[in-house]
Amino acid sequence: MIDADGGLADDPLPDGSHRKRGRRLSEILSDIAQDGDRARVSVADIFTAMGDRAFGALLLIFAIPNVVPTPPGTSAITGAPLVFLAAQLMLGQSPWLPKIIANRSMTREDFAAIVRRISPWLARGERMLRPRMTYLVYPPVEYLTGLLCLILAIILALPIPLGNILPAIAICLFSFGILERDGLCILFGLVTFVVSLVVVAGVLFAIVKGIILLVSATFF
Repeated sequence: MIDADGGLADDPLPDGSHRKRGRRLSEILSDIAQDGDRARVSVADIFTAMGDRAFGALLLIFAIPNVVPTPPGTSAITGAPLVFLAAQLMLGQSPWLPKIIANRSMTREDFAAIVRRISPWLARGERMLRPRMTYLVYPPVEYLTGLLCLILAIILALPIPLGNILPAIAICLFSFGILERDGLCILFGLVTFVVSLVVVAGVLFAIVKGIILLVSATFF
């Protein structure tokens, strides 16, 4: 939503007041990628640029690589920061990352190449979202969202075959809801959370049953 003066419109808060919206994640990432004064781009740079919306941005950034099939071990690497951030969101704490995570970086050229690939999709998703049902994106409901993201992040970090895609999608939906103050996106994330648990439970059941049958066939 744009004000008449070209600025970003205010977000409605549950108490009827308003808070000024920040710039969209796609715009911020593009600006960082085009900043010729940077040699490298770190997680801390994005963290600082997003300000009070760092939770949504960082959850999204660490979840996105798991939406598509990735090399073994990727979910374990990205899952740890997700667990850390989701726990803070659940406890109502300000976002903070240890230096070992915050200082991870890549060259600006590599970062720019990634941004060019994801920006069109990210911007398209952002245009579909808007502030609505905002009582779902502020405390105390926000703390419940943090709990759900924590459960998903733990699942994502586990070495479960094909067990990372749906949890990652759910976290992305929650992240978009937090970033754009869109409660409807939070509800979609909740639905995906339930589906994720069902699918992962089915995969685990199949694995356990297969192990039991293998042991039975081998020793009995």
